[in-house]
Amino acid sequence: MKKISALLLIAIFALSCVSKKKYMALEQENGEIKSELQKSKVANENLEAKFSKIQARVDAYNSKIEALKESNDSKLEVVENAAVMSNKTKARMRETLKNVDPAKLSNAKTLKDSMNLAVAYNLEKTINESNIDESEDFAVDINKTVVMISIADDMLFNTGSYRLSSKADPVLKKLADVINSEPSLEVMVEGHTDSRSINTTTIADNWDLSVLRSTSVVRRLQKKHNVAPEKLIASGRSSYQPIAQNDSRENRAKNRRTRIIILPNLNKFFALMAENDNSVAESTISN
Repeated sequence: MKKISALLLIAIFALSCVSKKKYMALEQENGEIKSELQKSKVANENLEAKFSKIQARVDAYNSKIEALKESNDSKLEVVENAAVMSNKTKARMRETLKNVDPAKLSNAKTLKDSMNLAVAYNLEKTINESNIDESEDFAVDINKTVVMISIADDMLFNTGSYRLSSKADPVLKKLADVINSEPSLEVMVEGHTDSRSINTTTIADNWDLSVLRSTSVVRRLQKKHNVAPEKLIASGRSSYQPIAQNDSRENRAKNRRTRIIILPNLNKFFALMAENDNSVAESTISN
């Protein structure tokens, strides 16, 4: 009996030793797994930190690329000493050229040619929308970027006078509407006479008469029709640029005229186009 009890104790002790060893082994394995898990967690955090830095660098590079692209779009280029324009302005000019007669567009060989076509198109559009009716006494000619409007003498002045008649204002009002519609325009008012000499107490000769007439028109445009004076030029041509022979009453009447030359200031014209681009962009962002 004692022998059996001793054997039983030995067996229980042996079993308890085996269970304790397995337990210790499992504890160790559990510790190792926790350690690996902690290492993985630390490694993951390090990777996330590195990824964040890389993403920040990518975002910074993208911002630089966008800034360079924007800078390139705004980069100014001198076009054959005529105007300064950016890539944005050129893009807008190309949009305008889509409306130009293809036959005219095919003759544009240089950037300046294209620029002239775009300006001429806008000027012609402005004139056509101004309700100016052409007649024998009122003629409009558009040549490239210059608009020339010729007004017969009797539509503006009394014979031999530089004082504007009552008929002048409706005509000058239409002209002022055209001039004021486009901030980039400059206007030269030329007085022309026939070849007959004149000499009065107030007018020395045809030079004097032609200059006085152009000055009268300029003053009226400024004071009554609100045309900015810095856009206006008054000049007299006397009788030295006739459009007909001074050999008949009808031909002399043709030579007595006021010519309005509308010139776009190309630098201002394309600067305004660029400003419009910026205004559109700002409006888009604000919306």
